[in-house]
Amino acid sequence: QVQLVESGGGVVQPGGSLRLSCAASGFTSSTRGISMSWYRQAPGKGRDLVAGITSGAEITNYADSVKGRFTISRDKAKNTVYLQMNSLKVEDTAMYYCRAEGLRGFAKFDYWGQGTQVTVSS
Repeated sequence: QVQLVESGGGVVQPGGSLRLSCAASGFTSSTRGISMSWYRQAPGKGRDLVAGITSGAEITNYADSVKGRFTISRDKAKNTVYLQMNSLKVEDTAMYYCRAEGLRGFAKFDYWGQGTQVTVSS
């Protein structure tokens, strides 16, 4: 069973920075092609993709609203993915979730973390 544990959320003023971490456990030798991504959900809104990174970290993608401000990265040795968030805006306030998708053998898996709250407020 894959588990994802997010951390690093908090309260920050506009223009500030935070770094979110997502530590994954439960990957085995049969798991492969693991893409990791960050989503966020503001109160009363849907869950939207913020950033994603492929298994080999060769491809990253970002929501237009965060391009140039957020950076996703991963440390495969630590099974951890990060989201560096700079120049934070009030509209970045949301619960941030980590997601892992991949294959175990020939079966797809899709796991979510419990989320970490980011609040941007003056």
